[in-house]
Amino acid sequence: QVQLVESGGGLVQTGGSLRLSCAASGLTFSNYVMGWFRQAPGKEREFVAGIPWRGGTTYYADSVKGRFTISRDNAKNTVYLQMNSLKPEDTAVYYCAARRGSYIDTRAREYAYWGQGTQVTVSS
Repeated sequence: QVQLVESGGGLVQTGGSLRLSCAASGLTFSNYVMGWFRQAPGKEREFVAGIPWRGGTTYYADSVKGRFTISRDNAKNTVYLQMNSLKPEDTAVYYCAARRGSYIDTRAREYAYWGQGTQVTVSS
């Protein structure tokens, strides 16, 4: 049974930082592209960042480029999202997702496995 478990969310002030973690089990982690998505109230789920199974070239949404960094540790079956210079518009539930394959896709429907989400709230 595949499980993705996010942690690290919370309440932070504008300009602050948070580091999200996503621990995976039940899959061969190194065979999967990992992505972070987010969903704010009343909005569609949107792609935030992705990293291929070997690490290497990452991809970010324009809205977070230069502020967020995705990384992964295949030995620990964990993917991270370091979020700096947070803004109120970053407030959302953040989800990690896994997609079998070798390239990053920004479409949520292309990811087969999802975590339960972790709330990030940025106060102004």
